[in-house]
Amino acid sequence: MVQGLSVPNWQGVGTSVALVALAALIAYRQRLHLTRELLIAAARAGVQLVAVGAILLILFRHTGLPGALGWVVLMIGIAGRVAGRRGAGLPHAIRAATAGVAFGTVITLGALIALQVISTQARVVVPVGGMIVSGSMQATGIALRRLREDAVAARPAIEARLCLGLPARTAFLPYRRSALRTALVPGIDSTKVVGLISLPGAMTGLILAGVEPLTAIRYQIVVMYMLLAAASLAALAAARVAERALFDDAQRLVTLPR
Repeated sequence: MVQGLSVPNWQGVGTSVALVALAALIAYRQRLHLTRELLIAAARAGVQLVAVGAILLILFRHTGLPGALGWVVLMIGIAGRVAGRRGAGLPHAIRAATAGVAFGTVITLGALIALQVISTQARVVVPVGGMIVSGSMQATGIALRRLREDAVAARPAIEARLCLGLPARTAFLPYRRSALRTALVPGIDSTKVVGLISLPGAMTGLILAGVEPLTAIRYQIVVMYMLLAAASLAALAAARVAERALFDDAQRLVTLPR
């Protein structure tokens, strides 16, 4: 435990559970039909965090960098499936999402480790890798969902461009750009107002642990920039993989379910 850091005890955990119960009560009284889903989500989160905490304890003590990287690979696989469901209806959506998340994570985390920006200790690689995977997953999911929507809505325009002799990649280019812009706007907006509206998680955690604010800010800058890079790389890679699956060998747009 870091000296001076106040960690909530089990009574504090009980207080947070009571707040979740209050939220569930409000959802029930307002007939939002979310009460059951809210309670299941809260229970699932608690169980998952306890289980992951136990695994990470073993990971940090006994496995070192190989174990940390193995855990990051596992996170990439899970994130790919989650992001792939956002693009449900696209051919090989999960494969495209996994490829995007993996590309963004490997390039970004690999650069941070290779250039010694972060320590190679498991307790550093795992949380930093988790942030990168999470950011990549969100951007990838948004990009694939927008890609699918545009491929369905703009089918006549895309086919018209193909009939004019444009290759599939050029015919679909405006819609790929639209999907990428949609995927990257949330990250860009949050970066613009970082520190003004809210203190980001990495910076807040370091300050709570007793680290000087200027040191915490330096770390947060690295985190924000790496998240932007990872999101951009992941969304681009996923969009390119998904785009190829949208056209057959004769460069015809495949039929997608509405």
